[in-house]
Amino acid sequence: MGSSPFLNDVRTAIRLRGLSLRTEKTYLYWIRDFIRYHNYRHPKDMGPEEVIAYLGYLASHRQVAINTKRIALNALAWLYHQFLEIPLGDLSFTFASRPRRLPEVLSAFEVGEILRVMADRDKLIFSLLFGSGLRISECLRLRIKDFDFAQGTLTVRDGKGGKDRTTILSRSLQSAIEEAMHIAVQVQKKDNAQGVGPSIPGVLNRKYPSAYRDPAWMFVFPSSGLCTHPVTGVLCRHHLHDSVPRRALKQATLMADIRHRRITCHTFRHSFATELLKSGRDIRTVQELLGHYDLKTTQIYTHVLGSHFAGTASPLDMLLRAV
Repeated sequence: MGSSPFLNDVRTAIRLRGLSLRTEKTYLYWIRDFIRYHNYRHPKDMGPEEVIAYLGYLASHRQVAINTKRIALNALAWLYHQFLEIPLGDLSFTFASRPRRLPEVLSAFEVGEILRVMADRDKLIFSLLFGSGLRISECLRLRIKDFDFAQGTLTVRDGKGGKDRTTILSRSLQSAIEEAMHIAVQVQKKDNAQGVGPSIPGVLNRKYPSAYRDPAWMFVFPSSGLCTHPVTGVLCRHHLHDSVPRRALKQATLMADIRHRRITCHTFRHSFATELLKSGRDIRTVQELLGHYDLKTTQIYTHVLGSHFAGTASPLDMLLRAV
């Protein structure tokens, strides 16, 4: 099914519209699953009723999360509206409201305890997550050209929503970053001797055919092996897979004896935001550094800190003072 002519046409259309590789994989997965659920009927022979039935199946039988159902619907909406040009109309399908959960955060001390037991490369990765508010995917995609030590900034390319943004860079990390860059360039030189280099986006690879030899394009955290680029088919070296730092984090939390909470890579980004707000930074500044489109997304951290009810005393405290 994965190599069917129809899905190949869908893949081509996704790439022509410039959607990210991650979006391509996600859309193809849900479109393929939708077709499989309906016994491999062609989507052009189906419509709103089949889409609603499939979403109901995801909710009742597979019990997927609300956000996952939204992603599946986005994929099918794109398939019908953009590719098949068949309007689905009003599906009259509403999702249950997603319960609000406060993000888990670490104190600066706890972050320090975790970093202390990590190997150098992993320590640098998580230092960047906490020090610059990066998502793990954004961190691993960093190239040498994205760092500006003179300004104390780094640039995140093609972040969530396809946006670029500039965020702060801890000057205390400069020597560790330069060491990582040196190691990465040595890897690049060995690859160049074999006629290969870091993976370059398809369009840029055609525009700058020798970019793979330029250190500026090298990933700071390269993968340990070569791979074939999924779009261009060129043999190259991609960045480190996110499963590597995730395993390192799990081991580090055990070693640091911080086991009472669920700590993920994203916890360090949450902790970056709360530490800035605790230190008195303006919430709109934090919004810009995190790359949030909506200020409401950033405001969740004021609830983590309890700053929305700052100055309010507990009734028990008032009772004890009166006694």
